Amino acid sequence: MGPTVLTMKASVIEMFLVLLVTGIHSNKEIAKKIKRPKFTVPQINCDVKAGKIINPEFIVKCPAGCQDPKYHVYGTDIYASYSSVCGAAVHSGVLNNSGGKILVRKVAGQSGYKGSYSNGVQSLSLPRWRESFVISESKPQKGVTYPSALTYSASKSPAAKAGKYEMTKAFHLPFLPGTTTQPITLMPTLATTVAEDTHTNLPRPSPPAAFAASSPRPQPVGHRSRQTDFWSSTASTSSQTSAGANTGSPRQDYVGAAFQQPMGADASLGFVPKEEFSTQSLEPVSQGDPNCRVDLSFLIDGSSSLGRRRFRIQKQFLADIAQALDIGPAGPLMGIVQYGDNPATQFNLKTHMNSQDLKAAIEKMAQRGGLSNVGRAISFVTKNFFSKVNGNRGSAPNVAVVLVDGWPTDKVEEVSRLARESGINIFFITIEGAVENEKHYVVEPNFANKAVCRTNGFYTFNVQSWFGLRKTVQPLLKRVCDTDRLACSKTCFNSADIGFVIDGSSSVGTGNFRTVLQFVANLSKEFEISETDTRIGAVQYTYEQRLEFGFDKYSTKSDILNAIKRVGYWSGGTSTGAAINYALEQLFKKSKPNKRKLMILITDGRSYDDVRIPAMAAHYKGVITYAIGVAWAAQDELEIIATYPARDHSFFVDEFDNLYKFVPQIIQNICTEFNSQPRN
Repeated sequence: MGPTVLTMKASVIEMFLVLLVTGIHSNKEIAKKIKRPKFTVPQINCDVKAGKIINPEFIVKCPAGCQDPKYHVYGTDIYASYSSVCGAAVHSGVLNNSGGKILVRKVAGQSGYKGSYSNGVQSLSLPRWRESFVISESKPQKGVTYPSALTYSASKSPAAKAGKYEMTKAFHLPFLPGTTTQPITLMPTLATTVAEDTHTNLPRPSPPAAFAASSPRPQPVGHRSRQTDFWSSTASTSSQTSAGANTGSPRQDYVGAAFQQPMGADASLGFVPKEEFSTQSLEPVSQGDPNCRVDLSFLIDGSSSLGRRRFRIQKQFLADIAQALDIGPAGPLMGIVQYGDNPATQFNLKTHMNSQDLKAAIEKMAQRGGLSNVGRAISFVTKNFFSKVNGNRGSAPNVAVVLVDGWPTDKVEEVSRLARESGINIFFITIEGAVENEKHYVVEPNFANKAVCRTNGFYTFNVQSWFGLRKTVQPLLKRVCDTDRLACSKTCFNSADIGFVIDGSSSVGTGNFRTVLQFVANLSKEFEISETDTRIGAVQYTYEQRLEFGFDKYSTKSDILNAIKRVGYWSGGTSTGAAINYALEQLFKKSKPNKRKLMILITDGRSYDDVRIPAMAAHYKGVITYAIGVAWAAQDELEIIATYPARDHSFFVDEFDNLYKFVPQIIQNICTEFNSQPRN
């Protein structure tokens, strides 16, 4: 073998070795490249509901700003899958409003999701839901593989929010070696979808320096005048932009058309039939939050001085309220009255029975213009709004929230007093109140405290700028829904335990005794009677005493009136002092602590025993005593029995047949005394 051949063989061997080494190196590089990719946490938006995501357990990253009432949350600790995932995370305390990673695990549906206020989020109650989830910190569990991409319900894909066209995914089936079938692209088919309710955020530009500077404002008849609406141009532009963004073709869903699956293709190719994604409707039929069962009226400012931009901010505030409240027949109901020169009902309590319809109605409201006649609006609400025909339920507290820009152009004190006496809890939100050099324009100084239910700060809000109005949504709702603190819901008609002490002595006679019972019935008719409202009891006395019925015996007006009719005439002597002691022990000792105690004693003669000490005992125990004397009753004894001042609590009539004439006066005195209580 020649040297040339040996050289060639060596070269071939050398090349082979180089290729071998290179191949090994390449295989190592390939091995490095096919290492298991690092887990990436998928991100979701604040409005994504757990029910949209099919995965049973997953880790996600929430953005900042999910502590917002527009992202509904249902439940506490365990949340209905109709809830915002990120909103629930903030409510539970796992996240704060700056966002972050969380671990979500699906669990079975529950019966009765309890609403609560926690970490700046008001969760709502729900009677039942088919699926739940729990939130915890994003610590991966050993042995659990978490998806880097979430699987969404096809009909509720997040892509719907991306634009006019909604696309689940364009699935391309790959070409399979060994087959003649070409790659198949699923053809899009048009499908009509219902656009999800979206929260419209009004643009909030910073006010120009010209607005920020304090300058005197001319005030015809006490009316704030703004010569320039600094936001008009921006508002108009933003409105047009918003309108443009929401116009165009109807939204379209691209879903897989029917196709023939290629031979050898299976679910491992990445295609899942659309039927497997189908879910039941995610919209719950809510009856409303029973923890906030109030009849709520908003009196909104539609005056000319407000300007178009501020009126839109006011509408956005109302939309936020509607979104945060779980409106429904078993929960809160809400209506709106707009005032200017004169008030007008935009819609009453029964017009819209869910939050979504209410928001849509708010968006359509137009500004009325005129002055800021708040007093006229409060009077209108007292006389017209809270009526049965307008949806007032009677058993729910009445709440009126007044919004005013600056100050009213009429007086509110007297009409507000009448509203309070009617059981209306008035809240006052003053936005951009009078500064020092404007106070001489204010028609009625300290108008808010003269209007509200109590002057302890619970019922008033002072908002420095219209830009800050939105921050009052949650504090306001927390107070409005705290029905135990709505003091003006208690009126002279619904907050007393009334005990009648009836003289059944021989001098009265059977016929006159029936007249006395009719008088008792006429007084009882004037009150709102139930277990939680006014309760009625009765004692009849002669020398002895008899409990006809106690406060807890009957809880309806018809039952009380029937019980009064059935009282039988006893006949005997007249021991009024002993009767008062008996009533204190048998009736008023069982009175509820939060009830006013009223004793109404009717007698036709002088007592055989002393009345002074029993009367003092009644007064000492807080029992307000009214003494009504007929015919031979002793005037001096009536004044001793009656609560001070006697002129307001004692009455005398010469004949039994004239008793009915005193019913209006007694009722008026009872209510006057009730309404004269301090409001602090």
